Amino acid sequence: MYPRIKQEIKDQILARIKNDGVNANRAANDAGVSPKTVYGWLAREVRNGNPNILVINRLKRENEGLYQIIGKLTSEIEKQKRGKLPR
Repeated sequence: MYPRIKQEIKDQILARIKNDGVNANRAANDAGVSPKTVYGWLAREVRNGNPNILVINRLKRENEGLYQIIGKLTSEIEKQKRGKLPR
């Protein structure tokens, strides 16, 4: 039988996932906990009415990627306006 994980450790792992957007597998590995266990905790939170953290984090990463693309495109448009890039 495996030792029970302290609530304090569980809370820290879930906080990294929820607040910092850390991947669940990475948070589990960093803490020396099975990813399966962490996904079980996350599933339990969903059943208790909390929004799906994994979906929220995926959307945050996608949003960051879109902001990067927008930034690059905006920069290219500005260069074109200044005549630095061929049209």
